[in-house]
Amino acid sequence: MSNKTILVTGGAGYVGSVLVPALLESNYHVKCLDRFFFGDDYLLSLKNDNLQLIYDDIRWFDGKLLDDVDVVLDLAALSNDPVGELNPEKTFEINHQGRSRVARLSKEHSVPRYILASSASVYGQQSSIADESATINPLTAYSKANRMAEIDTLSLNDESFSTTVLRFSSIYGISPRMRFDLAVNSIILDLFNSGKIIIYGKENRRPFLHIKDAIEAYLLTIQSHSSKISGEIFNVGSDDQNYCIYDLAKLVGDSISENYDFEAKDTSDNRSYFASFQKILKVLGFKPQFSVEDASKEIYDALKTKKIVFTKKMITVKWYNHILNNPDLLQKLSINNKIL
Repeated sequence: MSNKTILVTGGAGYVGSVLVPALLESNYHVKCLDRFFFGDDYLLSLKNDNLQLIYDDIRWFDGKLLDDVDVVLDLAALSNDPVGELNPEKTFEINHQGRSRVARLSKEHSVPRYILASSASVYGQQSSIADESATINPLTAYSKANRMAEIDTLSLNDESFSTTVLRFSSIYGISPRMRFDLAVNSIILDLFNSGKIIIYGKENRRPFLHIKDAIEAYLLTIQSHSSKISGEIFNVGSDDQNYCIYDLAKLVGDSISENYDFEAKDTSDNRSYFASFQKILKVLGFKPQFSVEDASKEIYDALKTKKIVFTKKMITVKWYNHILNNPDLLQKLSINNKIL
């Protein structure tokens, strides 16, 4: 499907800012719709005639934008559970209603294919390994909104409009829009700053995925025949990267340093689940190529050599609070007199 046009909502985010260049390299025309809360410098620096930046919001952008689009990759969202709990009402408005609107408009404007970026966090707490048929148990506003968006978008699927849900594992790795509020990345930053790893809920279980493999999953889904993906849900990750938080932290620490301090604390976070990734392996042939060890060394070295310099933008909740408490920035980033 090269030379086709793809709309990426949330294209300036942690995953989007890696995905957009990958799509351009694959000869797609890309429309990137984003609020650009974290800046547009990187995407502007690409200076690619096949890239169009759209400064707008999924809740009210003009549907005409979709008239020449072949695929929608819907990544726009308040991006994790802690951010979602800041304002649950806005989380449902954006992550559920906003993305459902994108899917409906896509169908109305005859876009052939819509792919929703969801999260394995919809599994919440599971006693056994969760495949796509497992009982859903979302525990937070973020995961509940994800599930509601899944239901709405899948209900639109038909012979002329293919909808697909990708339930991503917790992602890690380097991005131009770097984040250190994700489990693996956060552990690495702690180790770099203090030589100490602090974890919360050491027995909690979670699946993980390198950001480069997440991009490959998008490309593979885009390129797959609609008969394989239409109306389907896929867990995206690797059976080899289901870790309890304690084992994950040890793996990161041992990958980087022989000597480090370690502290485990209790948490009220009840999310704990492993996921099965056999379906995406068998149906699409998706098999992750990168590991936690790879990313640990890469991120640590980038911090050490100052290729990555930590700023408050890299903690999503802190940056949102900074925007809300800075009148000039608030005015600059508002659209229709709204920030969120």
